[in-house]
Amino acid sequence: MELCPSVKNVLLLDSEGNRVAAKYYCDDWPTNSAKEAFEKAVFTKTQKTNARTEAEIAMIENNVVIYKFVQSLHFFVTGGEDENELILATVLQGFCDAVGLLLRGQVDKGEALENLDLILMCLDEIVDGGIILETDPNVIAGKVASQSVDAGGPLSEQTISQALATAREHLTRSLLN
Repeated sequence: MELCPSVKNVLLLDSEGNRVAAKYYCDDWPTNSAKEAFEKAVFTKTQKTNARTEAEIAMIENNVVIYKFVQSLHFFVTGGEDENELILATVLQGFCDAVGLLLRGQVDKGEALENLDLILMCLDEIVDGGIILETDPNVIAGKVASQSVDAGGPLSEQTISQALATAREHLTRSLLN
């Protein structure tokens, strides 16, 4: 077991198991076909579960896979077999919630593909080279929104103040529940 918790990959699949977004941080899957085979195995093993209210855990090919389904998207975070499941679950929850904030609650395949740049920036803010950087969805969404605005690209026609207001609203809602 390494001293620093690490992530092997983060996957975002649609409800049919097709890749929407994926980032691999290790060489366990050296080819694209190996990556696709792993994604198919993960989807096949998890598709009949009900991971909509909270994250579920599965052991797949000697890897711990934490997953959650939000509307029509399936979120997965993979770690080594000795990795702490709670840390991986925190990464997963941060990713799910940040994507929900950035897509303003419309977490479906069409919206995700339309805003794929934001989702990939979100992954870059959460994990870098397998090392976990950030798990707070409000911080992640805020950084992604500011990068998008700084780059001159629209955040689905949303200003930074609107993005922060949405994040504040989400935080208030989560504290009241």
